[in-house]
Amino acid sequence: MEARHLRYAVALAEHGHFGRAAASLGIAQPPLSTQIAALEREVGERLFDRTSRGVFPTAAGEAFLVRARAALAEMHRARIDAARAARGETGRLRIGVVASALLDPLPTVLGRFRRSRPEVRLIVQEMTTPEVAAGLLDGELDVAVGRGGPRGAGAEDLVTVPIGADHLVAVVSAAHPFAGQPGVTVEQLAAEPLVVETDAAESYLRPLFADDPAPLGAAATARDIHTIAGLAACCAGVGLGPSRMRLIARPDVWFCDVAPRYRLPDLQMSFRAADPSPVLAAFLDVVRRNCARVGSRLDDLLARHPAITQV
Repeated sequence: MEARHLRYAVALAEHGHFGRAAASLGIAQPPLSTQIAALEREVGERLFDRTSRGVFPTAAGEAFLVRARAALAEMHRARIDAARAARGETGRLRIGVVASALLDPLPTVLGRFRRSRPEVRLIVQEMTTPEVAAGLLDGELDVAVGRGGPRGAGAEDLVTVPIGADHLVAVVSAAHPFAGQPGVTVEQLAAEPLVVETDAAESYLRPLFADDPAPLGAAATARDIHTIAGLAACCAGVGLGPSRMRLIARPDVWFCDVAPRYRLPDLQMSFRAADPSPVLAAFLDVVRRNCARVGSRLDDLLARHPAITQV
């Protein structure tokens, strides 16, 4: 039994006449009569009464037509669902991000992606840079946004593009002696208790304190920049973090530049080069259109990886 047999039966029931049903289907009447007879043999029951007044479903035919219409409707929905999935309108996207990326630029990108793909299940997890890298390499994430690109086995199969630059700033309580100053020196920081991100000491702050690593070794650690700002507000120490941390709106803290200016590793967005996901392609298209500094570089990367199609 094929889908066309179901359509033939439904059309015959609706028109009550072989000729009119055949015309609506775009076929000749004899083939329709032959197919309906073959369907009845396969079902093992007479589905239609042929009378001088027209063609009418039998009791068996009525029962068959209920299921036939439901099956045809389900097939139609299946085609629609398949087409929507192929356009990246449904599905799932798992993104791991460091907290600072949630200040800028991800709010704009994720907001517009959510509005353009409201039925995609968007899973965003705040993680450390090592965690987002491991999650992407292990296949637990589709997109990773961390400070610096992922390293290790499998990193050569990833596409990585910078999405933001930062320099180091210090954050202190509004009551701290540094409050009101535009900047502080590394020497001044070395004399203060410090608060840093959990992975910062090993990943990017060690060169800053190369002459005297003791202050960094004694530093309190926090999982994210919001906790750093909170601990600084509580006078637990001088917090160190990326310059985009200034976007945290708190009246009880003060931000100072660190002198000399110390550039941090760029925020990098990474994904698997061979990932054919239409949802990923749709997300990358939103990134291209809404991150001017990223778009052209991402275009070049996408052109080198034909597995990633633009939606």
